Formats: sequence, C-alpha cells, structure tokens
Amino acid sequence: MSLYGMMRTGGSGMNAQANRLGTVAENIANANTTGYKRASTEFSSMILPTSNGSYNSGGVETKVRYNISSEGSKTYTTSGSDLAIDGGGFFIVQSANGQEFLTRAGAFTQDGDGNLVNAAGYTLMGYEYGNGADPTVVVNGFDGLTKVNLASDGLVATGSTTGSMGANLNSGDAVGDISTTSLVVYDSQGNTRILDFNYEKTGSNAWSLEIIDRTSGTSLATQALAFDAAGALTTAPATVTTAAITGLPGTGADLGALTIDFSETTQLGYKFNPDGGTIDGNAPSKVAGFQIDDDGIVYVQYENNTLEPRYRIALANVQSPDNLVPQSGNVYSQGVDSGVVVTGFAGSGDFGNIISGALESSNVDIAEELTSMIESQRSYTANSKVFQTGADLLDVLVNLKR
Repeated sequence: MSLYGMMRTGGSGMNAQANRLGTVAENIANANTTGYKRASTEFSSMILPTSNGSYNSGGVETKVRYNISSEGSKTYTTSGSDLAIDGGGFFIVQSANGQEFLTRAGAFTQDGDGNLVNAAGYTLMGYEYGNGADPTVVVNGFDGLTKVNLASDGLVATGSTTGSMGANLNSGDAVGDISTTSLVVYDSQGNTRILDFNYEKTGSNAWSLEIIDRTSGTSLATQALAFDAAGALTTAPATVTTAAITGLPGTGADLGALTIDFSETTQLGYKFNPDGGTIDGNAPSKVAGFQIDDDGIVYVQYENNTLEPRYRIALANVQSPDNLVPQSGNVYSQGVDSGVVVTGFAGSGDFGNIISGALESSNVDIAEELTSMIESQRSYTANSKVFQTGADLLDVLVNLKR
C-alpha cells in the first residue's frame, strides 16, 4: 500500500462525510419547509485490485437519496387554499416559463390575477369543467391542463335550461277537473319568471299538462300524460320542452327553451300533491368565495350560496417517486429511473384524497439529524487522522534521505 493511496483514502472519507454533513445541514434548514422530503447520504465502497501481496486501499463514494415517498404529518390551517394530499400523488404546478413540475408543497394563495400560486411561485394546474361535466384526463401527459384561477367575475347570472316537476294527480277527479302548481325560472339576465303547470283530467288514466308563462299568459308547451292501472306513468319519454320567449317586455332578456322532466308524476287515489320541482340557473350574484372538496373539485361560491364547479385539480405520480429529480422550489421533475408520469384525479386509483385547509409538513426528524451530525463529525475526524498519519509517515520517509 502506498502512502499516497493511504492519504487519498483518508481524503475520500473526509469528502464523503462532508457530503453527509451537507445533507444534514439541508435537512435541518428545511425542517419547517412545507412538503420537504428528507435527503440522506448513502455510502458505497470503492475497491482497488491487489497484486503480489500488496494491498491498495480504495475509498468511498456517496449518493444523495431523497425520501420522497415518505409522507409527512398534516398541519391544519385556516386557509381553504392550503392543500395537502392524504395518500399518494403530487400536485402538478407550472413555473413562470411554462414548464410543469410535481410537488407536495400545497401552500397556495391567490396572486394578482387570481391564480393559485405556492410559496415558491409555482402555479397550481387542473382541468376545467365544461358545463358541469367531469373533465377527461390525459393520463400520459400534461395536455389539457390549465391554471386554477379564482378571480371574481363580478355579477353572474345564469338562465334556466333544465328542470323537473313531479306530482301526484288525484285519480278520483272528474274529467275536466284542473289542478295547478307553479315553478320559478330564470331568464338570460337572471330575472325570475313564474311558469304555471296546469293538469287537466281528460279521461280514464289520461291527463293533459299545459305549461303557461304567467306574466304573458303564453302557452309554452302541452303534453299528454298516460298512466297504467296501478297509477304509474307510461308516457315516454317523460320530458317536455317549452318554447323560448325572446325579447321579454321591459328587460329585453330571453327565456330559453326549458327541458322539464315529469317522470316522477303519478296518478293515485290521493289529493293533488306536487313535489315543488327543481330548476337550474340563478339570479345575479357576486362571487363570495370558493370551496375545494376531497376529490379536488374547485367550486366557486356565490353570495346566494350557489356552488359552481370550475376546475378539478390534477394529480400525478410515477412508479418510483424516490428517483424523481429535486429542483429548486421544492418541486420535482421526471428522472431516468423514476418512471413515466401518470396523471389522474384525487380518490381514484393510487391517488390519495385532497385535504383543504391543511399542509403536509417536512418529514425531517431533528433528533435523527443531530445524531447523524455527531456521527459524521466523529467519522470526519477519524478520516483526518488517517490522512495526517499518512502525511507524517511520508515526512519520515523523506527524512531518511537526510
């Protein structure tokens, strides 16, 4: 074994322990960083071949590993835009230059444009809802994602398009008897209109339904209703579409065509009993806030307590999360050994649920880091003694010439 080899081995050991101390320092510095994942240093020996009874000392190399798959504890907050994932998956966020990354850091707040942005400046991404329909996920890429934006739209009014009206019609009524109920609907400007539903018995197990706009007296639709001997509705399909009214007097608004479902109508020996009906649409209302449920659906809440789904937060995962590549800002990018990024929704497959009003804490254990610091300090000192001893022996060798 050469003295130079001995010194190189000691230097290798000191470098390895310095790397370990570096990860310990990083972990302690980020002990309170939301969603931070602990870094650890793995050691691997470097063996040199020996020959003719001469031993060649090798060294040690290090590899930094991040414990990304280990879930941190949850801390609950008072902000509904603070998000944590209970289970597997990562939030998909976008940097200022438009590149997507993965993160578990869910401390999101609205920026000046209404986008949800975390402490590192990354914007939360999701899928838009189209007419209340659940969006379709592109499972093998980030196509279709958009920024989750909660900017207020001011006053919002939605005209009615669909509704329902069910009732029990008294089978004991005489032919020609009429029973009436009503339903409040909304025009294109959010003004209310009252529609009267007139049920007239026309024969045995037969009725006629007429829908009338009360203000104008205009008949918007008629529909024959037929029942079997048990009083169950036999008319199919059990829907009726009303005529639209354009340019309503006084406002110039339109009352669009309405599709009314009457499938819950029965004919039994009991008094006329309407179920009250349902209708979509809403009167003008301001955005008062937002709510995010366990499935990651982002609802805009109006002053009249109406909830409108706007986005569904997207989650992503890989086959080997611990092999993701850490980037500045507590985000991760796909690595060679991490596997392909797969996207989806909270609560489906291997993805966990989203908790609103909570944050995932760092998974760093301070006591464990301090223990590692002491171990590395002692090992560094021991390796420095090896290096110093090699230097002293080399000095003795040089002095032999004198």
